[in-house]
Amino acid sequence: MSPILGSGEHSYRVVKNWAKLPDGWALTDVASVAVDSKDRVYAFNRGAHPMIVFDRDGNFIRSFGEGLFSRAHGLSIDADDNLYCTDDGDHTVRKCTPEGKVLLTIGLPERPTPFMSGEPFNRCTHTALSPSGEIYVSDGYGNARVHKYRPDGRLIRSWGEPGSDPGQFNIVHNIATDEDGFVYVADRENHRIQIFDGDGRYETQWNNLHRPCALCACGARRKTFIIGELGPGMPVNLNVPNLGPRLTIADAGGKRLARLGGEHGPGLETGRFLAPHGLAIDSRGDIYVGEVGVTNWSTSFPDRPMPDEVMIRLCLQKLERVSA
Repeated sequence: MSPILGSGEHSYRVVKNWAKLPDGWALTDVASVAVDSKDRVYAFNRGAHPMIVFDRDGNFIRSFGEGLFSRAHGLSIDADDNLYCTDDGDHTVRKCTPEGKVLLTIGLPERPTPFMSGEPFNRCTHTALSPSGEIYVSDGYGNARVHKYRPDGRLIRSWGEPGSDPGQFNIVHNIATDEDGFVYVADRENHRIQIFDGDGRYETQWNNLHRPCALCACGARRKTFIIGELGPGMPVNLNVPNLGPRLTIADAGGKRLARLGGEHGPGLETGRFLAPHGLAIDSRGDIYVGEVGVTNWSTSFPDRPMPDEVMIRLCLQKLERVSA
């Protein structure tokens, strides 16, 4: 029996061996995950088949993106089930149909803007959509900016700069929106979520997080949030407990409702995480966790060879909500 993570109405059980792949296929470093209106699960990963689609029971449906994507990083989905695929390897966001047809490309493939210039893009990381369809892009590793676009890809405005003050970023890693138009930004190495209005005006921030990496707005009016937190990244605090990796569930004010895992650091055991990098939730409240365990392995376990099960199990996990 899998252990129960969380407590009360926020209790979840890990579904073992959930994802089923064709013979000879592998799933590695699921950088992001999304769920569409039919509860199909899209795993945007850094393997030979960048986008792999499953049904909610983990059965393989199809793949696409071979030869198109350079390095999977972010994935979001709109009300029409179109996918917004953020590729930090070639500095683009591509809007695609559920079958993989490219409808729009924002950014110039393989042509990054100068480092920290503020111009889009230099290793963009994720996207989110406003209630009226504008596209927000977090940018990212080589910039410290958020860009807002019209639905047709025309730039409206940008905000942010390097730093640790309100409105500044130290790796703007993920982004989400709610139905009221507020924008939530995972400011990873500043250990916080910053909240802005739709025009980039700073509102507030949530603290007491450890390297927030993944971010999912869910629930009624998207007013509940799941945050994937990375564990320590330096040798000096590598084995300190209670720092993650873990998932935190919070309300619209940032109050913690539950915490899943993280007490004992990274691990391969069921119920532990390595590097939660992407999150999604389906119509039944089940959580899908994409992890970049292969990339993270040498950080978490510098003296241990990586076993095959990292690629098999810890790149995509399903947490099934337990009925109260």
